[in-house]
Amino acid sequence: MTTDFQALADFLDDYLELPVVGRDGETRTYRIEDPSAEDGIRIERITTMAARLAAGGSADMAPALDDEQELDLYRMCLGDTYEELRADLSWGRFRHVALTAMMWITADRETAAAYWATGDAPGKAQNRAGRRQASRASSASGAASTTPKRGSTSGTRAGSPRSRKAAAPRP
Repeated sequence: MTTDFQALADFLDDYLELPVVGRDGETRTYRIEDPSAEDGIRIERITTMAARLAAGGSADMAPALDDEQELDLYRMCLGDTYEELRADLSWGRFRHVALTAMMWITADRETAAAYWATGDAPGKAQNRAGRRQASRASSASGAASTTPKRGSTSGTRAGSPRSRKAAAPRP
């Protein structure tokens, strides 16, 4: 029973290229290399622990990494481009690039691309503004509703129970 395997380079991504507008207004493409195995393991530990805590896990779980290593998460995700990105980008763009890289490292290119496009972590509920916008877009189709509007409830209604006070005869 012989199975032929493709070379990893044929289907595994060794880098991620992200186009970003810097503080100077210029768009540059930054190449983020796949992290070392050691850094990849650390990144996995941090994100796994964070996911467990977010899912209602106990906060007193033993930390997978010490504080210094946790603070280095972005540096581990961005590798050699960390300093360049930090110098070229605003905080919001820097964070978005780092989290996109983290999604790529811990999941896959498709998950990273979804995060890159929306800024929403996979499985994260849409915020209220986003839900309102989606609701407006879906109701803006102009199609008539097939559900009739509710009628007025003022006045009397046939078959409604009368209050005891109203049913009692007057003296």
